[in-house]
Amino acid sequence: MTSYISAWIWSERFWFPENVTWADLERPPPGVEYPRLGHLMYAFPLAVGVFLLRLLFERLVAKPCAHILQIQAGVPRRAQPNDVLERVYQSKTSPDTRQLDGLSKQLDWDVRKLQRWFRIRRNQDRPSTQIKFCESMWRFTFYSGIFVYAMRHLWVSPWMWDVRECWHNYPFQAISSGQYNYYVAELAFYWSLMFSQFIDIKRKDFVIMLVHHLATIMLITFSYTNNMIRAGTLVMVVHDASDIFLEAAKLANYAKYQRLCDGLFVVFSISFFISRLVIYPFWIVYTVLIDSWEIIGPYRAWWLLNGLLLVLQTLHIIWFYLIARIAIKAIFKGKVSKDDRSDIESSSDEEMNSNNRKTPNGVITWIQGRSICGIQT
Repeated sequence: MTSYISAWIWSERFWFPENVTWADLERPPPGVEYPRLGHLMYAFPLAVGVFLLRLLFERLVAKPCAHILQIQAGVPRRAQPNDVLERVYQSKTSPDTRQLDGLSKQLDWDVRKLQRWFRIRRNQDRPSTQIKFCESMWRFTFYSGIFVYAMRHLWVSPWMWDVRECWHNYPFQAISSGQYNYYVAELAFYWSLMFSQFIDIKRKDFVIMLVHHLATIMLITFSYTNNMIRAGTLVMVVHDASDIFLEAAKLANYAKYQRLCDGLFVVFSISFFISRLVIYPFWIVYTVLIDSWEIIGPYRAWWLLNGLLLVLQTLHIIWFYLIARIAIKAIFKGKVSKDDRSDIESSSDEEMNSNNRKTPNGVITWIQGRSICGIQT
């Protein structure tokens, strides 16, 4: 059974076009290196290193910057200790009306007091602005650095200017050290994000981001394994471009530089639209879907990779809808305000929620579309 599954997973008919075998890629010409799956194993220890580097960066660089900008850690108000309510909170952070009525009778508390307790308890678990600032500063630094590194190598690459070059002589395309380093760095970063997402600031789009990271990791791995690296590097650099402005806007927001935040949000919105709703679908997805069909023809992995690319494009459309909605609100309210995915609740928010009404949030829904990568995103 194991051998059958292994043979199915590593089937040459799945990974490559007709008349191409694993043996062909294992015997490159002298001085030429083709991608191998084993090369990506270095990403796992590197992911641990990236996570540790992030911890050092946040402590030694980001936190002092936060202090300079007078962004304080803040001490959240503590909820009154209550074993009964704590047990309920651990199972459900926002009890419904029926549960609140039951707790009101059990504890002889009025419903408003219970609502206030749960609100304080939720805020108690939320990270401070300083923590969010440090997280965003780390991401801003990584995206900026990796984007500059990628552009340095891609600028002189022919497929940067003619995307059909991605498929000429495919899959017998040599990999350069710059391409390899870029791929491994991105994969390590997304593995670190994948695991740290469970301990980072909890967002309302947690599930969407989880799908995003999984798709990104799968696309990086698949595109490397069957040597779609040229297209993969284009995908990654397109996504990193808008992520830089996203994190910069968040930093300005946390530092309370409102005008700078508004300006950066506009730049982010424009760069997101151009990179992910114009360049990505009409140049990159087009070449992976149409040009590759004409030049090398479809095969099984080709269908899977294109399917993942289209999933990521669907996420882009969802995110841009959220961005556009926030931009429209900002126009009428005069500013982009706060992060809708992790804000501290106000008492008025709680009361309106209890009445089953939605609070009108004129806020920044920070879409961390970090980049889908590899032939990724």
